[in-house]
Amino acid sequence: MAKHSHREAILEAGRTVMFRKGYVGSGVRDIVAEASAPQGSFTNHFRSKEAFAKEVLDRYFTSLKVAADAALGDKRLTPRQRINRYLDIIIGRLAEDDFQRGCLIGDLSLEAAPQSELLRARLSEIFPEWSAPFADCIAEGQASGEISDAFEPNDLAEFLIAAWEGAILRMKVSRNAEPLERFRRIVFATVLKR
Repeated sequence: MAKHSHREAILEAGRTVMFRKGYVGSGVRDIVAEASAPQGSFTNHFRSKEAFAKEVLDRYFTSLKVAADAALGDKRLTPRQRINRYLDIIIGRLAEDDFQRGCLIGDLSLEAAPQSELLRARLSEIFPEWSAPFADCIAEGQASGEISDAFEPNDLAEFLIAAWEGAILRMKVSRNAEPLERFRRIVFATVLKR
């Protein structure tokens, strides 16, 4: 009879613990305790904490891409409406956690990238992949005249993500939606104006 695998529970627990304690503050003991798994289960499934964190990051990014696809790929909406819909989805997710957790991509960029070449390299791949659907949406909006063409779509998309990460960082301090809503108001009145 095969042994029960704790792999999925450990990955989910890792995400929870890393949001709560950060990459450096998350010990293997904390993660397996959160997963109600024996400590040996961690080493059975993951060769290092760094490799584990990369897998948690990849799973997180996959869920973010699902949200981006749902909002930015909805051709029934105009490009500005699609970007606004994406913000609605993410703000809703953050509200579910009382604005206490941020974005794992941003968190790991701040904390782990200087310490881990593996994580830094993966994060450097994630950012352009994350911004690409925004750039496509912005280009469509510029072609239709809905968004100003004063800036290249890729530059605008990269700027949006960088500014959004800053708003999330501020949100983690205030523990409310105001920094996110301020971001939305200013972005739609300036960089995504007609």
